[in-house]
Amino acid sequence: MSQVMNPAAEDTAPAHAPSPTSAPARRPRPARASRLAVLDGLRLVAALMVVVYHYTAMDNPWAGHTRTIFPTLHTFSQYSWTGVEVFFLISGFVICMSSWGRSVGDFFVSRISRLYPAYWVAVAVTFTVITLWPVVPLFHRTDSWTHAAINLTMLQGGMGIPDVDGVYWTLFCELKFYLLFALAVVARGVGYRNCVIFCCLWTVAGIVDYTAPSQLLDMWAMPLFSPYFVAGIAFYLMYRYKPNAVLTGIVLVSFLLAENQIVKRVGFNLTEPHRPIPAWPAQVIVALAFAFMALLALGAFDRIQWRWLTTAGVLTYPLYLLHENIGWTIIAALRRTAPPLVLVAGTTVAMMLAAYVLHRLVERPLGPRLSRWLKSATAEIRSL
Repeated sequence: MSQVMNPAAEDTAPAHAPSPTSAPARRPRPARASRLAVLDGLRLVAALMVVVYHYTAMDNPWAGHTRTIFPTLHTFSQYSWTGVEVFFLISGFVICMSSWGRSVGDFFVSRISRLYPAYWVAVAVTFTVITLWPVVPLFHRTDSWTHAAINLTMLQGGMGIPDVDGVYWTLFCELKFYLLFALAVVARGVGYRNCVIFCCLWTVAGIVDYTAPSQLLDMWAMPLFSPYFVAGIAFYLMYRYKPNAVLTGIVLVSFLLAENQIVKRVGFNLTEPHRPIPAWPAQVIVALAFAFMALLALGAFDRIQWRWLTTAGVLTYPLYLLHENIGWTIIAALRRTAPPLVLVAGTTVAMMLAAYVLHRLVERPLGPRLSRWLKSATAEIRSL
C-alpha cells in the first residue's frame, strides 16, 4: 500500500492543540501526486534482491556451490539479502502514512485484510509443494500439518515453530512493529508529536537491549531492525511536513545504528560460514537506501507516476511469499536441463507470473471482502 493520505488533512487534535505558529508547516504537493509510485518500484527492487540472493547465493537447490556456479554474480548476490532491510525502511514510511486518521480497529482491519489472504494461500501452496516434492535441503522443514496450520496465524515465530517458508520470519517482525505502533501511536492518535515520541522511545529500547540484553526486550525492541522502521517513520514526517533538526537527528541516529547492526547481519547470512566476507558492501547498500528515502522525503520523486510501477508494487508481496521454497524446487528439478543463468531467469519470471495470479485471484477479490467482514465485526463489538 503506497496511497498518500490527503496532505491537507489535520492531525488528530491533542488535548491542548498547538497554535498555528507552533505547528510544523506542510510542504506543498503537486496536484497529481496521489500515489508515491516510486515506492512501488523500490519495493519490487527489494523483493528481487531477496530472490536473487536465494537463487544465486544459497546452495540449497544446486548440486554444488553457487560461488563456483555464478562466479561473478555471486560476488554481488551474497549481499542482496539486504533487500529485507530496504523492506523495513519502506514499511516504517508506509505504515505511518497509511495509518494517519485511522482508529486502532481500522488500522488492524487494513493490515489483516492486506497481509493475510495471499499469505494463507501461499502457505498452503508452499506446504503442498515441499511435502509432495521434498527434493531441496531446507534449514527447517515443516513436516507437521499442525505446524503448517499454526503458520496460517503468522505467529509461529513467537512460538518456536518452523516457518513453512524461510522468508516468513520477516512477517513476524512486521506484526510486532504493527502492534507496537498501534498501541503507542494509533491508540493515542497518529500525529507528529506521538510519532516522534515513539521513534525516540523505540530507539532507546534498542540501545538498552544492546547494552543489557534481555530475551523479552530483544523480542520487542528488535535492535537489528528497529532503526529501519524508525527512520521510515521520520522520513514520512519529513515528507508530510518538512525536515527539521529533530527528524534529521532521528534519521542520523537510526542510520548509524543500522550501519553498526548490518555487520552482525553479514555474519548471520554467510552462505559459507567458514568463508567470512567484508561487511562494507552491505553498509553501502544501506547507505544508498537511506539516501533514496531522503530524496523521496524531500519530494524529489513526486512527479514520477509511471503506471508500470503500480503493477510492480502489487507483485511484490505475493512474489516474496512464493519465491523461495517453490523456486528452489523448480531449480532442483531442472538444474541438469538448463544453463544456470537461464534457469534462474526463467524461475524468476515464473514466480512473478505466479505472483500476478495470486494477486488477481486472491488479493483483489478476497482482501476487500475480508475488510468488509472485519469492519462489520468491529462495528458490532463497538455497539455492544
